Amino acid sequence: MYAQLVETGVKSVRSTDQLTGDEQAFQQRIDEGIRIEPKDWMPEPYRKTLIRQISQHAHSEIVGMLPEGNWITRAPTLKRKAILLAKVQDEAGHGLYLYSAAETLGVSRDELVGDLHSGKAKYSSIFNYPTLTWADIGMIGWLVDGSAIINQIPLCRCSYGPYARAMVRVCKEESFHQRQGYDLLIQMCLHGTQAQKDMCQEALNRWWWPALMMFGPSDADSPNSAQSMQWRIKLFSNDELRQKMVDQTVPQAEYLGLKVPDPDLKWNKDQGHYDFGEIDWDEFYAVIKGNGPCNRERLAARVNAHKEGQWVREAFSAYANKHESEQAVA
Repeated sequence: MYAQLVETGVKSVRSTDQLTGDEQAFQQRIDEGIRIEPKDWMPEPYRKTLIRQISQHAHSEIVGMLPEGNWITRAPTLKRKAILLAKVQDEAGHGLYLYSAAETLGVSRDELVGDLHSGKAKYSSIFNYPTLTWADIGMIGWLVDGSAIINQIPLCRCSYGPYARAMVRVCKEESFHQRQGYDLLIQMCLHGTQAQKDMCQEALNRWWWPALMMFGPSDADSPNSAQSMQWRIKLFSNDELRQKMVDQTVPQAEYLGLKVPDPDLKWNKDQGHYDFGEIDWDEFYAVIKGNGPCNRERLAARVNAHKEGQWVREAFSAYANKHESEQAVA
């Protein structure tokens, strides 16, 4: 079932008079703000859209451990090592919460992981970029996790109960991650050497545009956004969230003394927000199709880790089966 879901998506929104009786009742519940739970009736396209989105989110959390895990052994101080270890551990937990939420929709975790490893399922484009310097760890916390918070806080109010509840804890921990990244950059930019500040500027130059791409294609080119918003799986459009990220982040960059690498960036007094330049969507789609700087490396690392952990999963299964047998005899 899941293989078909990865390859399909809801392309358009149907009007109320095109809905069946059950679909109309379902939409009314959503419009009234009533959460949908796993045992409730739901349209199959709603279930498919949730599986696609939640699984992609879970994959992103797990693959997202790799760029930062690369720096755990090279952190400059014991304090920074402990912070980074805690953060990477959090990301693993986020993936587990989200896989569990997806399983409530009738898909197994083995299917989800299998489709990630085969390349059928996607994860966030941002995690296909390399972490070249220690400043990149700060940029991931500040820009990537900051963008994630903007995208994920509305999900705490999404229409599907298990997803919304999982996101409450995820967002609390992501807030810690964002503060960790910004604190690291404050130390390097405001209290460090000129070489450290230059390192941060170089990292910002590389991470700024990929961070803006995290929110997905422009609204006009996003095939699923309209329907997802009608179902309240999404509460804001990609472009709205991206604009919020820019407006929030530019003053923070100015405080750090860093220059956003966008010659078209300027404050629009009439609109009350920052105008910014055109995103290179060709790069975005190239990464999504598997041609980013680290696509193959990231996927190979996950496949290898899964194979090496096979004996652990088998041991846990054997223990659980033995325990169940003993309980049945007792």
